Amino acid sequence: MSVPGGVDDWRRLRPTTWSMCVLIFLVAFESFAVTTVMPTVSAALDGTALYAFAFAGPLATGVIGMVVAGSWSDRHGPRAPLAVAVTLFALGLVGAGLAPSMGVLVVGRLVQGLGGGAMTVALYVIVGRLYPAVLHPRVFAGFSAAWVLPALVGPALAGAVTQNVGWRWVFLGVAVLVLPVSLVLMPAVRRIGPPSTPAERPRRGRLAWAMLAAAAVLGLNLAVYVRLPWSVVVAAVTAAAAIAALRPLVPAGSLRAARGLPAVIATRGLVAGGFVGAEVYLPYLLTDRYGFSPTTAGLALTFAALAWAGTSWLQGRLGDRLTSHHAIVLGAALVVVAVGGVAVTAALHLAPAVAITCWTVGGGGMGLVYSRLTVLVLAYSAPGSQGTHTSALSIADSIGAALALALTGLAFTSVLGSDASPDLPFTASLLVALLFAVGALVAAPRVLTRQTGDETADAAASSALRT
Repeated sequence: MSVPGGVDDWRRLRPTTWSMCVLIFLVAFESFAVTTVMPTVSAALDGTALYAFAFAGPLATGVIGMVVAGSWSDRHGPRAPLAVAVTLFALGLVGAGLAPSMGVLVVGRLVQGLGGGAMTVALYVIVGRLYPAVLHPRVFAGFSAAWVLPALVGPALAGAVTQNVGWRWVFLGVAVLVLPVSLVLMPAVRRIGPPSTPAERPRRGRLAWAMLAAAAVLGLNLAVYVRLPWSVVVAAVTAAAAIAALRPLVPAGSLRAARGLPAVIATRGLVAGGFVGAEVYLPYLLTDRYGFSPTTAGLALTFAALAWAGTSWLQGRLGDRLTSHHAIVLGAALVVVAVGGVAVTAALHLAPAVAITCWTVGGGGMGLVYSRLTVLVLAYSAPGSQGTHTSALSIADSIGAALALALTGLAFTSVLGSDASPDLPFTASLLVALLFAVGALVAAPRVLTRQTGDETADAAASSALRT
């Protein structure tokens, strides 16, 4: 007899949960580590012009992986997509770790992104298919917790490895661990077959649209190599192409943040763009303008990640007292405050403590936003559409971040080397990121409709977060 509240299921699935959390841990460590060491990598490989591309590239190719993994998982289950995803992720890390030039490193990052995007969707589908709905928030809370330890040790450890062993081992070390962890997960995933309900029929040409979106984002990053004013023209055309290609990949109405699921998708893309677009320049700002070492610059990311995990846990304790609507709006507002605060710090060359404090506030905002958006997507999804909808969420996340990185990179390089203040490139980039954050705040109040069904979904999500 099952114990109420899914306790039996939770115990039975504990090894699977741990395996997934370790994979998330490794992805989190890689994220914090690469953000911390990329200024050093850029200097070592003479890759300033490709700095933003090294971050935006894997986000762009990740869209292709998400589309393939989403439809593949809905039709046949997540086992094969996960195996292919982990392999590509590891191969990309090896390529980046052995890269003799910034161009080769970017290619490795592109392969890594392809696998990482597919892995994210496959893990979400595993949660949706293998776990009872009452346990979904608990698993996602575990995913959030898996970011805590990397937040504590990741940036500092990456900085120490870079200073004492070499930045290449930041990539290679993660690659060595990813494959054996995935092998532990496979026996449980093998039990998941096609869904009992028919898979949602994907829109025709989704893969082609995904490839166009990725190509457009990558082309947008190459606008930095075109002289003004043509770089602005290239940026405008490629950005428009990326947005046009995004439209068939997400639920109808997402680009205008229509109420309900479309607004959830839009908010995720915009808040990711605002946060990631600013995050990659914070360590750069601290090392270049304030003389921080890679290790100490990474502490800013540590504080933000701890705040992220803390607010994720806190809202679970609050349950119905903090609705999804209020959590998402409050979180988006905190991200606006954070990005705006870092931009002001760069513009006025304020004390670095101001930027670090603001960024910690932004991490808290992301903790409020992300888990609620993920739970709402699963609440809106039938078993046959979980892969499609979670891939749409991840696609919006990646495209939003990739567009922000491309545009912030263009803003940075456009004023780099000019006679203006050396703080201006950072200020220009952060103001672009701020536009994305403000957009998220505008879309956030629309994540729920006024219809009873959506209010019920919100109540279910809030209640589940208490478990």
